[in-house]
Amino acid sequence: MLVVGLTGSIAMGKSMAAAYLASRGVSVFDADAAVHDIYRKEAMPAIESAFPGSTSAVGVDRAVLSEALQRDPAGFKRLEAIVHPLVRYREVAFLREAAASGARIAVLDVPLLYETGLDATLDAVIVVSAHSQAQRERALMRPGMTSEKLEQILARQMPDEEKRRRAHFVVDTNGPPGRSLHQLDAILAALNGRPARAFQQDWSPL
Repeated sequence: MLVVGLTGSIAMGKSMAAAYLASRGVSVFDADAAVHDIYRKEAMPAIESAFPGSTSAVGVDRAVLSEALQRDPAGFKRLEAIVHPLVRYREVAFLREAAASGARIAVLDVPLLYETGLDATLDAVIVVSAHSQAQRERALMRPGMTSEKLEQILARQMPDEEKRRRAHFVVDTNGPPGRSLHQLDAILAALNGRPARAFQQDWSPL
């Protein structure tokens, strides 16, 4: 089974790419969705301890946590130390389940893929990319997004140019959606010819 990473900076179109791959029958792990679930479950006690007042009976209050992180950017490291191991556990479970079901390709949709070194454990990486102006316009249309918050997010993400340089495949989302989907179809065809090594080497022994 091929283990493929899907990543891209904020507002580049990664969610669109993930949804399309899933529609083509590819098993896709959504790291953002996993984090949302972890915030409601196993991460709550540790996050409350690290960021007092950031949780309630129903889980982590993301708005309160975001405000705390804007006041103290060093808190990102504390948060990542709590969350990343829990996400990794779910990634392992996802990949093992996909392999057991006979999947030919499994995709890990992870925003901070390169930043966390996950690329070293993958057979290939797909990067979704767009011009910086288009990225900024899309990002600022999101509810609650401000220029200050966007700059803080971008500061934590590897520059798009570097991601493109490291990628095995790049999806350009500047044009109409159909063009991006055509690129994804071509990538899926190319992946069918790649050797699968990462699962046995880096994931199944865990």
